[in-house]
Amino acid sequence: MRVLIPGISGVLGHMVAHRLLAEGHEVIGIDKRPWPDAPPGVEMHHVDIRKRPAEEVFRKRRPHAVIHMATVTHLVARTEERYRINLGGTRAVFEHAVQYGVEHAIFVGRHTYYGAGPDSPLYHHEDDPPMAVTTFPELSDLVAADLYACTSLWRFPNLATSVLRFCYTLGPTGHGTLATFLRGRRVPTILGFDPLYQFMHERDVANAIVLALTSRIRGVYNVAGPQPVPLSLLIRDTGRVQIPLPEVVFANLLGRFGLPRLPKGALAHIKYPVVIDAEPFRKATGFQHEISEIQAIQEYRSAFPVR
Repeated sequence: MRVLIPGISGVLGHMVAHRLLAEGHEVIGIDKRPWPDAPPGVEMHHVDIRKRPAEEVFRKRRPHAVIHMATVTHLVARTEERYRINLGGTRAVFEHAVQYGVEHAIFVGRHTYYGAGPDSPLYHHEDDPPMAVTTFPELSDLVAADLYACTSLWRFPNLATSVLRFCYTLGPTGHGTLATFLRGRRVPTILGFDPLYQFMHERDVANAIVLALTSRIRGVYNVAGPQPVPLSLLIRDTGRVQIPLPEVVFANLLGRFGLPRLPKGALAHIKYPVVIDAEPFRKATGFQHEISEIQAIQEYRSAFPVR
């Protein structure tokens, strides 16, 4: 199968590409970022997914499937740029996919789509509304991209669309929002709150994406691995020091004294859990995580020891 991966130069893009090559697929990558040591089997195109050269890749190479991973978070891009990349890029991917005969499109999303709040259910299901747009405005562009991908399910019936909402990732690469939050020696929490955090190893994330491709599932699916754990336990087992702070003090100290830099909307995600029910994905694909929460924590701790 000829598979096109927008966003291939990210950590997860590398892992997915290697898995696909190992299974005998032909891999084409689109990314503005370079991948200097890309394996010989990967055909790279250093272009912006929203520009005409990217459309030319679709037109000339005619991929059978697209795995759209070219989205960014509030940690790496400003608001206007995020909207252009996340929503504009997603729209371009699906329009080109339909125009040039792609059979299967996978959108790699995030479980933060559901948002966090005191009245949220413990386990979110795929049909739950996207409360993140009200509790965490910095996530609104990712929510918009997710919703746009979902419209393909009815707008383009000949295109098998899979929208995958992954929980946090944690592992030796340090990829992702949770890994970045835990990076420093001291991790602040909000006094009186100890939410559950749900995460899975990067390798399991790559395995799930490839399994979704080979299973050719259609629909919206939550994807998770091991059981969630309390934030306090996660901080302790990664070798960090928990710093409980009153909420007002926490907000004023963000980005100072070695504490992580976070937008104010992120406070709800440190107070309340965002846990997803991933049973439909497991039933549809047979997915089972290979790496436990304990091993994922240990690998992260070994890769990023505190000093």
